[in-house]
Amino acid sequence: MNNFRCFHAKRMSSDLSHDLEVSSLSALCPLDGRYWGKVKELAPFMSKYGLIRFRVLVKIKWLLKLSQIPQLIEVPCFSEGAQSFLQNLIDEFSVDDALEVKKIEKVTNHDVKAVEYFLKQRCQSHPEIVKVLEFFHFACTSEDINNLAHALMLKEALSKVILPVMDELIAAICNVATTNSSVPMLSRTHGQPASPTTLGKEMAIFAYRLSRERRDISQIEMLGKFAGAVGNYNAHVAAYPEIKWPQIAEELVMSLGLKFNPYVPQVCYIEKVLVIHQIRSQVRLHIVQGNLGVANGDLSHLSTKLPISRWQRDLTDSTVLRNMGVGLGHSLLAYKSALQGISKLQVNEAALAEDLNNSWEVLAEPIQTVMRRYGVPEPYEKLKELTRGRAHIPIDAKTALLNLTPHTYIGVAPDLAKNINKAINMVNRK
Repeated sequence: MNNFRCFHAKRMSSDLSHDLEVSSLSALCPLDGRYWGKVKELAPFMSKYGLIRFRVLVKIKWLLKLSQIPQLIEVPCFSEGAQSFLQNLIDEFSVDDALEVKKIEKVTNHDVKAVEYFLKQRCQSHPEIVKVLEFFHFACTSEDINNLAHALMLKEALSKVILPVMDELIAAICNVATTNSSVPMLSRTHGQPASPTTLGKEMAIFAYRLSRERRDISQIEMLGKFAGAVGNYNAHVAAYPEIKWPQIAEELVMSLGLKFNPYVPQVCYIEKVLVIHQIRSQVRLHIVQGNLGVANGDLSHLSTKLPISRWQRDLTDSTVLRNMGVGLGHSLLAYKSALQGISKLQVNEAALAEDLNNSWEVLAEPIQTVMRRYGVPEPYEKLKELTRGRAHIPIDAKTALLNLTPHTYIGVAPDLAKNINKAINMVNRK
């Protein structure tokens, strides 16, 4: 029987291996299986294809930068045609191109070197570029290419996918807040009834919190370096000592929309970018909480692991960085699930009203507060006396208190809810 099982397993592995490679049923991660339709927008940026595409971009941008250095006569300034040719390699980079790189990698056994060979092959037909093919990787170390590629992956994924969905989620919560700005509901402290609020104001809290997180994420500076093997431009200076290489590297990094990091070892980390996204909502959407938990776990590990380098070449980072898309994918899935849940929400005003009707004791707070205003000593002790008709406060104040109900004792909660969009706009302007 055991032999049969072994044979059956081997046959399944052999017969179905190709089908499993292309089927969502074979995905080890649910992001690539069950939830693919909701997170596939991240694929152009956070996938292996995305990494290869950005490596191609960095190498081409480096060659173009070298062609602009007058002292580097071996790489003359390219014609417009040559520049367009190189730019098209970036703009038209396809999945088939990425597969070609992977095919080359099987020979080179080195992923960054495979990108170099791919570019050399593609540029063989161009009379200008073919003369300078070796400069695609001039004075580079693999981490020069990888750190910029990873930073660009994250930058593009955030700006084009994650932040727009966060904006959509914030807008949806704001809509719930303003629509229900005056719907009263009971609050609780330590599990006991407390001063009433409104549903809209409570939802506005979450919109405001998320808007602050969104702002903080959007303002994070993504660092990049291009300083050679150990960050000293050793090879650069050996070949061209007269060129100001730190300035050249800074110009290159900044041209990519990244912040230049002038002091680096071998590895340059994407620090403070892998931020933990977390929303605690009264909606209690379980799928949201579950995916945010997974995202927080993954991104927490990356945020604590990557800023620490044990050696000049800490290869543990390589496998960790391959999982950047996992944390962002679960965050994206959580945001979209929250949006879907919010669109189905219906306010049960009857239940909220019943809760308030059963909690008239919350009016003890305003009565005591008004009594204190008018100098009534020991207001708590005399509260019972007030209910027996013994006047300790002016008649108009007493009348106002008598007209107060748990439904109307909501302070400025409606205004706070109605003004949530204005408050978020102020956050975004900071």
